[in-house]
Amino acid sequence: MWGTERAGAPPPPSLDRVAGAALSDQALLRRGRALEAVTLLWNLVGTVVLAMAAIDARSVALAGFGIDSLIEIAASIVVLWELGGTGEQRRRRALRFIGAAFAVLALYLAVQSSLILAVGEHPGHSKLGVVWTAVTALVMLALAAAKARTGRALANPVLVTEGRVTTIDGLLAVAVLVGLVCNAALGWWWADPVAAFVLVYYGGSEAWGVFRGGPP
Repeated sequence: MWGTERAGAPPPPSLDRVAGAALSDQALLRRGRALEAVTLLWNLVGTVVLAMAAIDARSVALAGFGIDSLIEIAASIVVLWELGGTGEQRRRRALRFIGAAFAVLALYLAVQSSLILAVGEHPGHSKLGVVWTAVTALVMLALAAAKARTGRALANPVLVTEGRVTTIDGLLAVAVLVGLVCNAALGWWWADPVAAFVLVYYGGSEAWGVFRGGPP
């Protein structure tokens, strides 16, 4: 009969279902912005704390971790900008910037670690540095996991990719922490630069993936 649905045909999506999906996306966007805001504020505080600890202990590793915090701040600002708008060109620009952040971080770690090993720089001890890097490792890895889930739910490669920057930040915190503890407990001043070389490969491979246009 005219005006009746064919047997077995899927019903059209209801207005309530469409509105619910839009509401879900808005909630995910708010969550993504909140995660980036927390990351931004944490790293702003961390830059100050790490500068104080690095000066007190004369630690190149802690100073380097502070520079990494500045990179994470820039990446968070870019993602907040991208989440505030739409468009493929906007998304490509954000991804390129994050890829550049990966490349800068990998280059910095490679140069810094090589110089420390070459000159035999022996940092002092910093209880503040140990506590901050330990807490930062936990916070960054938790934020990275949340960003990955939210980014996949939104199908947003920028948020997913920036979550990998946060993962590197957390792994670098672990590497710095291991170096600080080994230096303080065992006198192994070289432990931190050696551990940082692992992240050189990881950051470089992520930057390459972004610039060659592979999946984030």
